[in-house]
Amino acid sequence: MRLQAILWDNDGVLVDTERLFYEANRDLFLPLGLALSEQHFFDWYLADNCGAWHLIEPRLSQAQIEEWRNDRNRRYAARLASEHIPAIEGVAEVLASLSPRLRMGVVTSANREHFEIIHDRLALMPHFEFVLTHESYACSKPSPEPYLLGLERLQLDAADCLVVEDSPRGLQAATAAGIRCIILRNALTRGHDFPGAYRVVDTMPQLLDEIEQLMAEG
Repeated sequence: MRLQAILWDNDGVLVDTERLFYEANRDLFLPLGLALSEQHFFDWYLADNCGAWHLIEPRLSQAQIEEWRNDRNRRYAARLASEHIPAIEGVAEVLASLSPRLRMGVVTSANREHFEIIHDRLALMPHFEFVLTHESYACSKPSPEPYLLGLERLQLDAADCLVVEDSPRGLQAATAAGIRCIILRNALTRGHDFPGAYRVVDTMPQLLDEIEQLMAEG
Protein backbone atom coordinates (compact mmCIF):
# COMPACT_ATOMS: atom_id res chain seq x y z
CA MET A 1 0.00 0.00 0.00
CA ARG A 2 1.10 3.58 -0.63
CA LEU A 3 2.09 5.66 2.40
CA GLN A 4 -0.43 8.49 2.65
CA ALA A 5 -0.26 9.77 6.22
CA ILE A 6 1.82 9.95 9.39
CA LEU A 7 0.54 10.11 12.96
CA TRP A 8 3.09 11.72 15.27
CA ASP A 9 3.48 11.45 19.01
CA ASN A 10 4.36 14.76 20.67
CA ASP A 11 6.57 14.54 23.77
CA GLY A 12 10.01 13.29 22.81
CA VAL A 13 9.13 13.23 19.10
CA LEU A 14 8.11 16.79 18.23
CA VAL A 15 9.26 18.55 21.39
CA ASP A 16 11.98 17.91 23.95
CA THR A 17 9.81 17.54 27.06
CA GLU A 18 10.34 13.97 28.33
CA ARG A 19 12.99 14.94 30.88
CA LEU A 20 10.91 17.86 32.13
CA PHE A 21 7.92 15.55 32.65
CA TYR A 22 10.17 13.04 34.40
CA GLU A 23 11.35 15.77 36.76
CA ALA A 24 7.76 16.85 37.44
CA ASN A 25 6.88 13.30 38.48
CA ARG A 26 10.09 12.86 40.45
CA ASP A 27 9.27 16.01 42.43
CA LEU A 28 5.71 14.77 42.94
CA PHE A 29 6.78 11.56 44.65
CA LEU A 30 9.65 12.86 46.79
CA PRO A 31 7.34 14.13 49.60
CA LEU A 32 5.68 10.70 49.56
CA GLY A 33 8.97 8.97 50.30
CA LEU A 34 9.67 7.61 46.81
CA ALA A 35 12.82 8.48 44.86
CA LEU A 36 11.71 8.14 41.24
CA SER A 37 14.75 7.24 39.11
CA GLU A 38 15.02 7.56 35.34
CA GLN A 39 14.71 3.76 35.09
CA HIS A 40 11.55 3.85 37.20
CA PHE A 41 10.17 6.54 34.89
CA PHE A 42 10.97 4.44 31.82
CA ASP A 43 9.45 1.26 33.27
CA TRP A 44 6.31 2.74 34.81
CA TYR A 45 5.53 5.70 32.56
CA LEU A 46 7.08 5.14 29.12
CA ALA A 47 6.66 1.35 29.04
CA ASP A 48 3.67 0.44 31.21
CA ASN A 49 1.70 3.68 31.82
CA CYS A 50 0.98 2.60 35.40
CA GLY A 51 2.72 5.43 37.25
CA ALA A 52 4.26 4.82 40.66
CA TRP A 53 1.21 5.01 42.91
CA HIS A 54 1.31 1.25 43.56
CA LEU A 55 4.56 1.72 45.51
CA ILE A 56 3.17 4.21 48.00
CA GLU A 57 2.47 2.74 51.44
CA PRO A 58 -0.01 3.16 52.91
CA ARG A 59 -1.95 3.20 49.67
CA LEU A 60 -3.62 6.47 48.74
CA SER A 61 -7.30 6.66 47.87
CA GLN A 62 -8.27 7.46 44.31
CA ALA A 63 -9.36 10.91 45.43
CA GLN A 64 -5.97 11.53 47.02
CA ILE A 65 -4.17 10.33 43.89
CA GLU A 66 -6.23 12.69 41.76
CA GLU A 67 -5.41 15.57 44.11
CA TRP A 68 -1.67 14.86 43.87
CA ARG A 69 -1.86 14.33 40.11
CA ASN A 70 -3.73 17.62 39.61
CA ASP A 71 -1.08 19.39 41.66
CA ARG A 72 1.62 17.85 39.47
CA ASN A 73 -0.22 18.99 36.35
CA ARG A 74 -0.42 22.56 37.68
CA ARG A 75 3.27 22.56 38.53
CA TYR A 76 4.17 21.07 35.16
CA ALA A 77 2.08 23.66 33.33
CA ALA A 78 3.86 26.42 35.24
CA ARG A 79 7.26 25.02 34.28
CA LEU A 80 6.24 24.70 30.63
CA ALA A 81 5.07 28.31 30.63
CA SER A 82 8.22 29.65 32.29
CA GLU A 83 10.93 27.65 30.51
CA HIS A 84 12.11 27.44 26.92
CA ILE A 85 10.70 24.25 25.42
CA PRO A 86 12.67 23.39 22.29
CA ALA A 87 11.44 21.44 19.31
CA ILE A 88 13.38 18.24 18.68
CA GLU A 89 16.44 19.10 16.61
CA GLY A 90 15.62 18.95 12.90
CA VAL A 91 11.90 18.32 13.28
CA ALA A 92 10.81 21.61 11.70
CA GLU A 93 12.76 20.82 8.54
CA VAL A 94 11.42 17.26 8.41
CA LEU A 95 7.80 18.43 8.81
CA ALA A 96 8.28 21.12 6.16
CA SER A 97 9.62 18.49 3.77
CA LEU A 98 6.85 15.98 4.38
CA SER A 99 3.69 18.04 4.87
CA PRO A 100 3.26 18.96 1.17
CA ARG A 101 3.35 15.25 0.31
CA LEU A 102 1.71 13.45 3.24
CA ARG A 103 -1.25 14.08 5.50
CA MET A 104 -0.27 14.38 9.15
CA GLY A 105 -1.85 14.45 12.60
CA VAL A 106 -0.68 14.45 16.21
CA VAL A 107 -1.76 11.71 18.63
CA THR A 108 -0.50 12.41 22.14
CA SER A 109 -1.17 11.41 25.74
CA ALA A 110 -0.43 14.98 26.83
CA ASN A 111 -3.16 17.12 28.36
CA ARG A 112 -4.60 19.71 26.00
CA GLU A 113 -3.51 22.53 28.33
CA HIS A 114 0.10 21.37 28.39
CA PHE A 115 0.12 20.79 24.63
CA GLU A 116 -1.15 24.28 23.90
CA ILE A 117 1.32 25.96 26.28
CA ILE A 118 4.17 24.26 24.41
CA HIS A 119 2.98 24.85 20.86
CA ASP A 120 1.76 28.42 21.28
CA ARG A 121 5.47 29.36 21.18
CA LEU A 122 6.47 27.06 18.33
CA ALA A 123 5.53 27.00 14.65
CA LEU A 124 4.94 23.28 14.05
CA MET A 125 1.14 23.03 14.09
CA PRO A 126 0.45 24.38 10.58
CA HIS A 127 1.86 21.10 9.24
CA PHE A 128 -0.91 19.04 10.90
CA GLU A 129 -4.57 18.47 10.08
CA PHE A 130 -5.61 17.66 13.66
CA VAL A 131 -4.40 17.04 17.20
CA LEU A 132 -5.74 14.34 19.53
CA THR A 133 -4.82 14.84 23.21
CA HIS A 134 -5.54 12.97 26.45
CA GLU A 135 -9.06 14.41 26.52
CA SER A 136 -9.89 13.00 23.07
CA TYR A 137 -10.27 9.36 24.08
CA ALA A 138 -11.25 7.12 26.98
CA CYS A 139 -8.14 4.90 27.10
CA SER A 140 -4.59 6.21 26.75
CA LYS A 141 -1.65 4.44 25.13
CA PRO A 142 -0.77 1.51 25.24
CA SER A 143 -4.42 1.08 24.27
CA PRO A 144 -4.84 1.24 20.48
CA GLU A 145 -7.78 3.63 20.88
CA PRO A 146 -5.81 6.85 20.28
CA TYR A 147 -4.37 5.58 17.00
CA LEU A 148 -7.63 3.99 15.90
CA LEU A 149 -9.23 7.39 16.40
CA GLY A 150 -6.40 8.90 14.35
CA LEU A 151 -7.19 6.50 11.51
CA GLU A 152 -10.85 7.44 11.79
CA ARG A 153 -10.02 11.13 11.48
CA LEU A 154 -7.86 10.43 8.43
CA GLN A 155 -10.40 8.00 6.96
CA LEU A 156 -7.51 5.78 5.90
CA ASP A 157 -6.56 2.15 6.42
CA ALA A 158 -3.76 1.29 8.84
CA ALA A 159 -1.65 -0.03 5.94
CA ASP A 160 -1.62 3.46 4.39
CA CYS A 161 -0.25 5.11 7.51
CA LEU A 162 2.83 5.35 9.70
CA VAL A 163 3.29 6.24 13.37
CA VAL A 164 6.34 8.00 14.81
CA GLU A 165 6.83 7.26 18.52
CA ASP A 166 9.51 7.31 21.20
CA SER A 167 8.18 4.99 23.93
CA PRO A 168 7.35 1.30 24.38
CA ARG A 169 3.73 2.07 25.23
CA GLY A 170 3.41 4.23 22.12
CA LEU A 171 4.83 1.41 20.03
CA GLN A 172 2.41 -1.04 21.65
CA ALA A 173 -0.53 1.27 20.88
CA ALA A 174 0.46 1.68 17.23
CA THR A 175 1.10 -2.05 16.79
CA ALA A 176 -2.24 -2.95 18.36
CA ALA A 177 -3.91 -0.56 15.90
CA GLY A 178 -2.14 -2.34 13.03
CA ILE A 179 0.02 0.62 12.02
CA ARG A 180 3.74 0.47 11.23
CA CYS A 181 5.75 2.39 13.81
CA ILE A 182 9.15 4.02 13.57
CA ILE A 183 10.75 4.72 16.93
CA LEU A 184 12.78 7.90 17.39
CA ARG A 185 14.87 7.28 20.48
CA ASN A 186 15.86 10.03 22.89
CA ALA A 187 18.11 10.30 25.93
CA LEU A 188 15.65 8.44 28.17
CA THR A 189 15.01 5.62 25.68
CA ARG A 190 18.39 5.30 23.97
CA GLY A 191 19.24 1.94 25.56
CA HIS A 192 16.00 0.19 24.59
CA ASP A 193 15.83 -2.03 21.48
CA PHE A 194 12.08 -1.61 20.81
CA PRO A 195 11.29 -5.09 19.48
CA GLY A 196 8.42 -5.03 17.03
CA ALA A 197 9.14 -1.56 15.66
CA TYR A 198 9.25 -1.17 11.88
CA ARG A 199 12.50 0.80 12.29
CA VAL A 200 14.42 2.37 15.17
CA VAL A 201 16.32 5.62 14.58
CA ASP A 202 18.20 8.13 16.73
CA THR A 203 18.06 11.34 14.66
CA MET A 204 15.64 13.29 12.51
CA PRO A 205 17.74 12.84 9.33
CA GLN A 206 17.60 9.06 9.87
CA LEU A 207 13.84 9.29 10.37
CA LEU A 208 13.40 11.28 7.17
CA ASP A 209 15.49 8.75 5.23
CA GLU A 210 13.26 5.89 6.43
CA ILE A 211 10.09 7.76 5.52
CA GLU A 212 11.45 8.67 2.08
CA GLN A 213 12.23 4.99 1.47
CA LEU A 214 8.68 4.01 2.42
CA MET A 215 7.29 6.61 0.06
CA ALA A 216 9.56 5.42 -2.76
CA GLU A 217 8.49 1.81 -2.23
CA GLY A 218 4.87 2.84 -2.63
